[in-house]
Amino acid sequence: MSIHPYLFFSNDCREAFEFYQRVLGGELTVSAFSDVPEEARMPGVDPNLIMHVSLTIGDAILMGSDDPSGDGGPKTGYAVAYVADNYAEGERILEALADGGELTLPFSETFWSKGFGMCTDRFGISWMVDTTDAP
Repeated sequence: MSIHPYLFFSNDCREAFEFYQRVLGGELTVSAFSDVPEEARMPGVDPNLIMHVSLTIGDAILMGSDDPSGDGGPKTGYAVAYVADNYAEGERILEALADGGELTLPFSETFWSKGFGMCTDRFGISWMVDTTDAP
């Protein structure tokens, strides 16, 4: 069994996932609504919106899509957690994800980890970045 986060965006899913791929690496697979056979398309949906996207990084998969019925409001009640192999990688990832967004907790040592920090990226997605390094 596996569990993978699925994120909804308001017309900027492609941009967000291309950004995540630049920051995190991995293999990106993108399907737009224009890829759906015309007879099976949802009426009134912009064909340029993303129907499904996945970013595979090792055994992890981050997935998402544009929400054709969404109101574009704030995204609340969740955070994507990323665990880095070491402090330097964690700090780099957090700083990159926070670029153009908001750093809510700078990367620093905690009682459980040598490095932990939080941010909201420029797409409104909340992130928690941790490291496997023990304090």
